[in-house]
Amino acid sequence: MKKGLFKWIVSSLIISVLSVSGNCYGQAVAKTKNIILVHGAFVDGSGWLEVYHILARQGYRVAITQHPMTSFQADVAAVTRLIDQQDGPCVLVGHSYGGAIITTAGNNPKVAGLVYIAAHAPDVGETEADNGKAYPPAYKSLIKGSDGLDYIDPGMFSIDFAPGVSNEIAGFMAVSQPAIADQAFHAVIQTPSWKTKPVWYMVAKSDRIINPDLERMYAKRANSIKTVEVDGAGHCIYMTHPKEAAALIVLATQGK
Repeated sequence: MKKGLFKWIVSSLIISVLSVSGNCYGQAVAKTKNIILVHGAFVDGSGWLEVYHILARQGYRVAITQHPMTSFQADVAAVTRLIDQQDGPCVLVGHSYGGAIITTAGNNPKVAGLVYIAAHAPDVGETEADNGKAYPPAYKSLIKGSDGLDYIDPGMFSIDFAPGVSNEIAGFMAVSQPAIADQAFHAVIQTPSWKTKPVWYMVAKSDRIINPDLERMYAKRANSIKTVEVDGAGHCIYMTHPKEAAALIVLATQGK
């Protein structure tokens, strides 16, 4: 009788352990209500407006970064400060260059998961600039200033960077774009957080800034829990397809 009871207890414990370990990511992220949205180069946090509204209406606490883009280190520091201000676990969401930022800042213990929206996810020793050379993008409108700052040719902004965004908004984005230190694109990643944190990825199938095949490689390499590809979507996919972007972020908060 005692022997049978002992076997039952051991079997129950094994099943319990297997159940937890088989869905460890989901358990870690399931109760996450804090979300941090990290913008990429040549834009600021205002582009997340529609995504913010969708998530806020569902009860999420959403924070949006406004990092300086004066250096990669300064941008990681700005995002880290915002992570530290959270009252619990958070999901980090990065677009474009913002993906490189969350790849480093995501090592913070408060970060429960990572969502890459048409974003870079370099590995140890890689830079997004080098990865872009390995998977050449379609755009040719990057202008490198003599002061070490880069920007997009305003005349090509709506075609290369913001296709699908209304002409009025894309035109304003073009003339108000913040320049970024060229050094930021050449920052070497030391400890990529996607190796230890769960990942969700959204591929913009018509992206001219990041080669969609590079996005697919990033997603596969990071063992993305769910990868969503959006037909016809350009680089500003979070602006042109906010519902789809928000839906993927919600899945990340649920560990699904």
